[in-house]
Amino acid sequence: QVRLVESGGALVQAGGSLRLSCAASGDTECISAMDWYRQAPGKSREMVAGLHNGGSTDYASSVKGRFTISRDNAKNIWFLQMNNLKPEDTATYLCNAEADLDKCPDLIGSDYWGRGTQVTVSS
Repeated sequence: QVRLVESGGALVQAGGSLRLSCAASGDTECISAMDWYRQAPGKSREMVAGLHNGGSTDYASSVKGRFTISRDNAKNIWFLQMNNLKPEDTATYLCNAEADLDKCPDLIGSDYWGRGTQVTVSS
């Protein structure tokens, strides 16, 4: 199985920066991609950024140019660098690991979530 723990959330002023971390443990060799999602109260969960093992990235249009997803391969930690934060970025941020079941057929499930870390941006 894959376990994910997010950290780095905080209260920050608009225009500020934060770096979120997602530490993975367990069957990390089975992870094929890692995504960051966010969910604000009363809103649906949205994908913010994604990083595939091949290096390709995806970003929501609302964060493109401000957020950067990266990975420390040796430590199995994924990061989300967030710059020029806006009040509308306020949300709980969660990481989501996609597992490759062809590579790891014994895994139960292909989708793993952390519990999230809170980011609050004040105006």
